[in-house]
Amino acid sequence: MFRDFRLDRVPVDVLAYELVEERASALGRMGRALEQALARLREFDAAHPHGEAPAPTQQARRLLVKEAGHALWMFVVQREACGLRNNRMLMRDYNVPAEVQLSMGPKLTSASPQ
Repeated sequence: MFRDFRLDRVPVDVLAYELVEERASALGRMGRALEQALARLREFDAAHPHGEAPAPTQQARRLLVKEAGHALWMFVVQREACGLRNNRMLMRDYNVPAEVQLSMGPKLTSASPQ
């Protein structure tokens, strides 16, 4: 027989439980976003072998690397919020390329000229 956790708890316990639930959910979302960004980069690389690629192709790849770097940053921040601070296993398990690791960080938006 399943009992609802919230029925036997004081409000602060319920809130703490829901916060942990949300952290775990956000961690999953960030992990899936990283997987998708890395998959897009790998698909692009498979379709466009390295070498003398035209400038638009190089620019498109740089954008994919930046997007993957941002997704990696978001995932690392969420992991740290959950108390997971060893990122070496993350880089290995997700097979994160060095260039993505180097581009890790928040998205920087350029200010529009006035």
